[in-house]
Amino acid sequence: MIYIIRVTTGQEKIIAEMLAKKSKAEKLDIYSVVNVDNIKGYLFVEALDENTMAKLTQKMKNVKGFLKQPIGMDEIKNMISAATKQTTSIKMGDIVEMTSGPFKGERARVILIDEAKDQLTVELMEVAVPIPVTINSKTARLAQKAEDNE
Repeated sequence: MIYIIRVTTGQEKIIAEMLAKKSKAEKLDIYSVVNVDNIKGYLFVEALDENTMAKLTQKMKNVKGFLKQPIGMDEIKNMISAATKQTTSIKMGDIVEMTSGPFKGERARVILIDEAKDQLTVELMEVAVPIPVTINSKTARLAQKAEDNE
């Protein structure tokens, strides 16, 4: 059965390793601990039953709890597909506006897209010398499509 554990956001990888070590040391019936990069604050654990999960999660730092009901593979697939959907379709040549960070409010042209890392390399427009900057795609919003510029 697969259970979902709520953990502190940003600590998923570390907690997954700690849970795996604890299950091995205490010889618990834990078959796998999975951290999905796109799903923040949650881990998936395949365990024998609810009691095993309770033993695994008790007194663990940064573990907020687990859902008592096991979930099915179809629910997990839906969660993962929802987390991986791209909200906007930013393409090469588009003009974006930075929504946070040191360049907040600046406009820039997209010169490179790294989908694996979810990053954009943009060239600031309103500066004397064009500066390429790599940013997280979530910190940029589409201001103007490339087709509109031509």
